[in-house]
Order: sequence, then structure tokens, then C-alpha cells
Amino acid sequence: MRVDNEFYKSSLDKLYDGVYYVDRNRKIKYWNKAAERLTGYKSSEVVGKRCSDILTHIDDKGVNLCKGQCPLAKTIVDGRAREADLYLLHKDGHRVPVSIRMAPIRDSSEQIAGAVQIFSDKSPVVTVRQKLEQCEKMALLDPLTNSPNRRYIKMNLNSRLDEMSRYSRTFGVLFIDIDHFKKVNDIHGHDVGDEILKMIAKTLLNNLRPFDVLGRWGGEEFTAIIANINEQQLYSIANRFRLLVENSALHKGSDIIQVTISIGATFAQSNDTMDTLLKRADQLMYHSKLSGRNRVSINLDA
Repeated sequence: MRVDNEFYKSSLDKLYDGVYYVDRNRKIKYWNKAAERLTGYKSSEVVGKRCSDILTHIDDKGVNLCKGQCPLAKTIVDGRAREADLYLLHKDGHRVPVSIRMAPIRDSSEQIAGAVQIFSDKSPVVTVRQKLEQCEKMALLDPLTNSPNRRYIKMNLNSRLDEMSRYSRTFGVLFIDIDHFKKVNDIHGHDVGDEILKMIAKTLLNNLRPFDVLGRWGGEEFTAIIANINEQQLYSIANRFRLLVENSALHKGSDIIQVTISIGATFAQSNDTMDTLLKRADQLMYHSKLSGRNRVSINLDA
């Protein structure tokens, strides 16, 4: 297949999934319109560059696969098709969950000439967009991050506590704070600080389950309400958030700005009020701060 064939390009540009081709050196030869939409990078910005310089995929453990365990590189070597669920780095700095599939491209003599990767967005885009539109109509949207605001979080918490008292449906709460955020503002300015807040909000919202809620509590703090989980799942979700933020990055000229978050995680108890629940999550978040930052502290007990 010739990647410069206009018929194939036209067809691939109509797909919803992102598609790109690389040669044996993993230099990008083609980048379709959906790839532009899903990553923020135009074709003119990436063609001719190595894919590892653009996408920097990580797994759910925070491992950068482009630095040595790249599944696309393995496919070029052994000719085997592969699939994986990973997180790519958007041009704006936030992490996007994607499902990727890759296959070798062979020349007329059946030698491997490169590989093709197809990737699709796994984030609950429609559900999140509907929630945000609803919040906007009800003046429940934080104008900077386009995430639910404190008022919405309080309303949702009260509803969840009421459900718990009626039906014994417990839930988890995450209290999230950006580490050393004042230093970011002092060094780079408040405009960059605002971009960091938006980057983190997008990363968290993109990787939120459809039935969970996350919003900006105020300043550099976010709160998430996590339903239908056990202890291990609550910790896993919180730690995944932590890893995704740690592996996000904002590019400002020659500067690459990265931040981390500290998280307090707890379950609602039968005797909890909204204040006691949030206070416990907040205390656990500060325990993460005192323990070195960029970590999750979890406690089930009131």
C-alpha cells in the first residue's frame, strides 16, 4: 500500500478512529484527520517525526512504553498484530485513554516496511459532555476548568448520602490537591497556573467512569465522588489519577511544566455528614502531603 495514494488518504480521513503509518524507524508517514482531533497535533506537525516524540504512550502503571517497550516497535520487528489500552499525551498536556491496534505494513517482497496504528478514544466523552452541559445550564460549572463546581459537588454528595441512608449504597470520595501549585504561579505566572488547572481537569474528566463525578472544589483542589467500588478499586482509581497527572505535561516555549497531585481517599460511613466525610478526605490528603506528596492515602474508618 502506498501511503501517498490520495484515494486511501481520502477514505482514512473520513474515519472516526485515528490512523497513522510509520516506517521501520518509526517515522510518521501519514496522519489522518481523526488523529489530529484526538491528539491536537496537525499532520504538518508530526509527519517526518518519530512517533515516540509525539504520543508518549504510558500504561496504567505510569510506564512510558515509548522508551523501550513500544508495542508498535515490537510489531515492526516480529510482524505480529497487537492491541492495548493505553494513555496518550495530548498536545495540550492532558492524558487521553485510548484503545490501540497495530499491524505490520509489508512491501511487494513481503518484507516489513513499517506499521500502521489505529487508535480510538476511550474516555466517556458523551456522558461527560452531557453532565457539563447540564451543569452549565444550572450555573454549576466552574468557568475556568469547565468542570462541575463546588456547589454541584455538594449537591451530589448530599444525594449520595441520602441514597446510602435509604439503600445502604456506600461510595468513595477523593480529595485532590496540586502539589507546589504556588511555586508554579510564582515561577511561571498565573496564566500558566490556569493552564495547569485546565490540563489536570481534562486529564481527570477524560479518565473518569461515566457514573462518577469530579469537579473543582476551589483553588487548586478537586473532589471526586466514586460509586460502586471496594477498597482496592478506590485506591486503584485514585492512583491511576495520580499517575496520569504525573505523566501529563504543559509545553510553554522551551519549558516543559509538570506537576503532581496528592490525594486523600475514603469511604462514606453510615454516621457521616457531608462535613465529616469531606473533612476526613481532606485530612487524608494532607497526610499524603506530609508523607512526601505525589501519593494516595486511603482510610476506610471514620
